[in-house]
Amino acid sequence: MRHSERMGKITAAALAVTLLFGWSATPALAQEPPYRSPEQLDKLVTRIALYPDPLLAQVLAASTFPDQIPEAAKWADEHHYLTGDELARAIADDHLWWDPSVQALLPFPSVLEKMASDMKWTRELGEAFLTQHQDVMDAIQRMRQKAKDYGYLRSNDKIVVTGGPYIEIDPVDPTFICVPVYDPLVVFYPPRPGIVVGAAISFGFGAVITAAFRPWGWGVCRFDWGAHVLFIHNAPWGRIWANRAVYVHPYPDWHHWERANRIEGHRLIVRGPMERRAARLGLPRPMEHHHG
Repeated sequence: MRHSERMGKITAAALAVTLLFGWSATPALAQEPPYRSPEQLDKLVTRIALYPDPLLAQVLAASTFPDQIPEAAKWADEHHYLTGDELARAIADDHLWWDPSVQALLPFPSVLEKMASDMKWTRELGEAFLTQHQDVMDAIQRMRQKAKDYGYLRSNDKIVVTGGPYIEIDPVDPTFICVPVYDPLVVFYPPRPGIVVGAAISFGFGAVITAAFRPWGWGVCRFDWGAHVLFIHNAPWGRIWANRAVYVHPYPDWHHWERANRIEGHRLIVRGPMERRAARLGLPRPMEHHHG
């Protein structure tokens, strides 16, 4: 009897730990990812370091749900012809089960495609943000400082760049979030002969984010760079490696659906060559399709 009681207590304690920290019974899953050096993190964040802060915030949060990215990228691609309030209604109507941070990227099929096309990078980014979010934010600041020092990162008609001591990148129009297109092998290094510094980053491609997207955290997405805090839906993002299985970020206006509830009520039209080329070059989004 004593043995049974003792085993029962051990089992209960183990269950409590699992619920509290989100650890798996599998040791391989419980083990934290390897520590990444500042140099490794600098390289990891180069692809997104110059994104406007609101978009960067959603990308970092979404990267902590890598398994959801490929399916979300497919949905975004097939519904790319929907924009603004119409797209927001479609996201809600389809009862999508992904985390709100992943759904927040659905207006940006090119961003989700970038994440889905290199899942190794996406997983590493998510792991790093879960385990070393302060170091990741510092790496982003280091890369922004380089791009600014070399003359590539500057304010224009799409973004406002403020510096000192932390560089913030905000959209000029809060309802239009651009997706900067640049070559990391160019903008973080001294200008080479023949490089037109002002043309190294394209800001024409992006998405209109209306108030209808607030259920997915848009509206107040920002960083407190000095305190190393990410805010989504005006609440500090608290997901870390230890609580990743149980953490639920507050999204008051978002309805949680199970995967089995997923429905589809729209035409599916994948992006065409013109749309993909515009995203790749940072040009304004072309209108390829007409729909009723």
